[in-house]
Amino acid sequence: MKRSSVEMAVGVFMIIGLVCVGYLTIKLGQMQVFGGDYYLVEARFQNISGLRNGASVEMSGVQIGQVASIGLNLEDKAAVVHLKIRKDLALSEDVIASVKTAGLIGDKYIKLSPGGAEETIKPGGRITETQSAVDLEDLISKYVFGGV
Repeated sequence: MKRSSVEMAVGVFMIIGLVCVGYLTIKLGQMQVFGGDYYLVEARFQNISGLRNGASVEMSGVQIGQVASIGLNLEDKAAVVHLKIRKDLALSEDVIASVKTAGLIGDKYIKLSPGGAEETIKPGGRITETQSAVDLEDLISKYVFGGV
């Protein structure tokens, strides 16, 4: 009898420990199990070199979302970026999405410049005004080889 109660206590303790580890993994990894408080919008860029899934999306220096996925549109060969934006923020139709570099290391992120239009982008909609990443290697090669 005594042995089975000790085994039962150890089993319950292990289950509680596993649940706590799972919870911390989800919270620290900034994952949402049931969708969270975000909606998706799409933006197309000609060049997103260095941008990664999970990169931050900022407006006025404040993080308002993150990059959910990156793909390639085979028709026009443009990079398709799906952005996860907080539900409490409505983006105007004329918002501008730019790929920017943060810090000396060169981490890329999406900067949204607010527009002034009254109409907003619906969930699943598209940001039409975009600015691609500045490719420093192209600029240097143009300067070195006389293309400037």
